[in-house]
Order: sequence, then structure tokens, then C-alpha cells
Amino acid sequence: MAQVNVSGLTFCYEGSFDNIFENVSFSIDTDWKLGLIGRNGKGKTTFLNLLLGKYEYRGSITTSTVFEYFPYPVEEAWMTDNTIDVIERLEPEYELWKICRELDLLHTDAELLYRPYHTLSHGERTKVMLALLFSGEQAFLLIDEPTNHLDMPTRKLLVEYLKSKKGFILVSHDRWFLDQCVDHVLVLNRNTITVEKGNFSTWWENKQKKDAFELAENEKLKHEIAKLDEAAKKNAMWADKVEATKIGFDPVKEHDRFLDTRAYIGARSKKMQKRSKTFASRSEAAIQEKQGLLKDLESPVELKLMPLTHHKEIYIACRDYSCGYATFGNHVDQDQCDVRDDVKDSSSGAYVIKNLTMQLKRGDRMILQGANGCGKSTLIKSILQNQNVTVLNHVGKQTECSKAEESFVKEGSLEAASGLLISYINQDTSFLKGSLEDYIRACGVEESLFKAILRQLDFERVQFEKTMEDYSEGQRKKVLIAGSLLQQAHLYIWDEPLNYIDVFSRMQIEQLILKYQPTMLIVEHDQTFADHIATQKIFL
Repeated sequence: MAQVNVSGLTFCYEGSFDNIFENVSFSIDTDWKLGLIGRNGKGKTTFLNLLLGKYEYRGSITTSTVFEYFPYPVEEAWMTDNTIDVIERLEPEYELWKICRELDLLHTDAELLYRPYHTLSHGERTKVMLALLFSGEQAFLLIDEPTNHLDMPTRKLLVEYLKSKKGFILVSHDRWFLDQCVDHVLVLNRNTITVEKGNFSTWWENKQKKDAFELAENEKLKHEIAKLDEAAKKNAMWADKVEATKIGFDPVKEHDRFLDTRAYIGARSKKMQKRSKTFASRSEAAIQEKQGLLKDLESPVELKLMPLTHHKEIYIACRDYSCGYATFGNHVDQDQCDVRDDVKDSSSGAYVIKNLTMQLKRGDRMILQGANGCGKSTLIKSILQNQNVTVLNHVGKQTECSKAEESFVKEGSLEAASGLLISYINQDTSFLKGSLEDYIRACGVEESLFKAILRQLDFERVQFEKTMEDYSEGQRKKVLIAGSLLQQAHLYIWDEPLNYIDVFSRMQIEQLILKYQPTMLIVEHDQTFADHIATQKIFL
């Protein structure tokens, strides 16, 4: 057992306007299975990098343990190398048999080690890097959002694996996943940092009770302060009025007053002024107590959506629909088209979706689920390429990819309602570069509204001045979501929209969907989110 002691930690990035951490202190135990929770941009990944010694900081971090970080940094120049060569670059002393063992535990064929790295899907890359991470046995693991792009079966396998580990720090926004894996939480609140025993649900329940108590106390103190202020004003006014009568009097009107009455009036005025100061002092104390409340209150602003209603009831209909790729090669890759998540390596090609029959009707919120490679993104691609649909102001990777389309084969029927308007969110964010204002102009939407939605998703104003390359992955996803929310569409197709999105924003998006009930087709592996918003689930 070892400890990680943080004392007086202060850190900000060079050129940044705000501190990520400011004079924070806490301790954690390396035997804990610790969940690291916080909004996007609050410093979760930054803290892990500080543990790794990547940045200079004020204060101290002391520990005797050795850290290992996931995900591994894969350089662009390595992308065309075979995966096994990428592993050797990252960990020259790797043991192949251990990596194969871990891949087997993750139900993944070791043959992909001998494929070019860029031909692996996002999910396959994650599994390979997890296998490399788990093949080590001595380090304390810093696991940063491992569930992104992982299907639910693999998430369940990962849960079982992490349950067997002694200790780690896990960054995740998947509530179900955190509940299964962790026994302590380290929470980066809005203004403070807390460490508690328990999983996400126990912490969230305690937080809601604490927030409710503080809101009640806040209201009580507001009324008390108002009463004390009013009492102080009245006593001060009465004291001034009495004091004004101390000198001089009319013998005719005040025939019962004598010269020695002046001392009595002065004493009375002094007593009333003292009471006024007492009320003011109590009011100030109540104000100080009130200022200590609600510092970490999470009160997400309600988002808005303006979906359109198509005159036809059935938006999308598949009958015995099969689709896939006739040939596969290096010309169809992540840099050219967003299809790799569903492509299986093959020399002759094969259907990745077979004999699918389904209907997406007006008002449906359909969740597409299934293992990586089962055809979720392929089905979306088929819908977006249908001649009856229009994809609204899609900025970034094109929804149609000519080289991939040459190899795309289909059979059966996929019909879309004529004139169907679709708002689409791609799972990839790598195209987000340059200033936010340039991206907003390219989207063709109102800048003030776009930024207002980002503010509602807890974007700080200082982020608007940065280039999008400096955004965290969660912040990039919020940019895509903000753009989609501003589009009036019949159908919203979101491909893994919640990757990297913090748990509080996920709750906001849930409330938005349940209130406005847009017609949606979503690929999402967050089980809690899917259970809350889906009207139907399709397992491919």
C-alpha cells in the first residue's frame, strides 16, 4: 500500500488566463479503485499528467509508486506501421504472449497486431492499447476514458478485468461503468475538490442531499438577512429621531420635560443605536454563512431544441437490407471516410449488415447497439447517402466518400421519406481546427446563439478565445452538439455523441431529449443514457 499526497497544488497552462488548480490539497491510496469525476475542462487529464511529471507546478506531489498512463500517445508518422511495430515503439520491452493473453480476454483476435494501425477501428485501437496496458503488472494505472468507442460487451469485459485489479485511477463519464468499477471517488467540483468512499451513485445521492440542504439554508438565510436589515434600518431611524430631540424643547408643548431629561434621551438613543449595530452584525454573519453555500451546486441550464415534423409517419424503413464492402484496402481509412468502425479485414468483402428489417417512425428515439464492427456506422452511412435525404450544413468530413462508395455494396430495400432533413453528428472530432468563430460561420448559424448553447453546456468564456486544437475532446464534442441543436431537422442522427462528454452534460442532454422528444437515431454505448431516452433499441 502507498499513498499519493497532494499539497498546495497550483497549476495553469502557459499563456492561459485561469488556473486549473489553485492551492489544493488531498491524499489518495493506491489500493483504492478511484473514479475521477468532473466537468470537461476541469483538469482530470491535467491531473493525471501532473502525476506523470509532465508539467511544472507549484506545491508538491509525493508518492513512492510508479504510474502507467492510458491512452498511449501514437504519433501520426506511425499510423501506417503494423500495430505490433507501434507497440514496440511505445513499450520496447513488451512481452507478446502477455498482449495476446489480454486480447483474448477482451475477445479480440491477435491477428490485428499484424495489420497497419490506421486500418484498425477506434474500438480495435482501444482494445490493443488496453491489452498493452494490462500486460504490465507493477505500475499504478492511470486510465483516462477507456470506454470511448467500446461496445457494451467489451465494457462488461473491462469491468470484470478492473474488478480484479488492486488499484487505479479511472476517468470515465459512463455512470454505469463507474458504479461497477470504483470504490472511491475524487471529484473536481466547481470550486472545491472532494474525496469520498463509494461509487458514482452513492456520491451523486450524497451530493443531491447536500445541494438540497444548502439550497434550503440559502433561502432561510436570505429571509433572515432581509429581516435583520429591515430591523437595523428601523432602529437606526428611531435612534436618529430620538437623538434629534435631545437638545432644545418647547416649554408650552413639552411642559413635563426638564433639563435633566436630556441625559435620559441620550441613553435611550445610545441603546437603540447599539441594537441597530447588533442587527447589522448578525446580518453580516448570516451573509458570510450564505457565501459559504452553493459553491459546488450543479444546476445545469435547460437546453432547447426545435425539431421539425415531417408529414410522413415513417422516416426510415429497411426491408431485408444488407450492406457492406466489396473490397478492402489501405485506400479506405480513417483519414478518408468514417467507415472503419464497421469494416472487417477481408480480401473478397462481405456484408456487415445482413437482412435487416426495421422502421424508424416519427417520434421514435432509436438506439443502435452491438459489438464493434457489427455495422452501426455503416447503416448510418447508408441512410445519409439516400437520395431522398438532405444533411444540414455538415462541416468536416464529408458524409459521402467517393473512394469508399466505390466499394460499398447493398441489397434489399432502404427507403427514406422524401425531403427528410437530417442533422448529423460524426463520432470523429479531428477536423475541428482554427477559431471557433470560423467554424460557426462555416455552419451558417447565429454566433451569439451558438456561444449561448456552449455556455449552457458549461463552456467558460475564456475558451472562446482559444483555438479548437486546444480544446479537450469533451469540449470538441460539445461544439458538434451545439451545432446540431441549432439545426431544425426532422431527424437527428448522432454517432457516439457522448464520447468524452462529462456526466453533468449527459444529464442535460437527457433532459433535453425527454422534453422535446425529437426523432433520433443514435449510436451510443452508455447504458444509463440509452435506458433513459430510448423508445426502442436495435441490436445489430
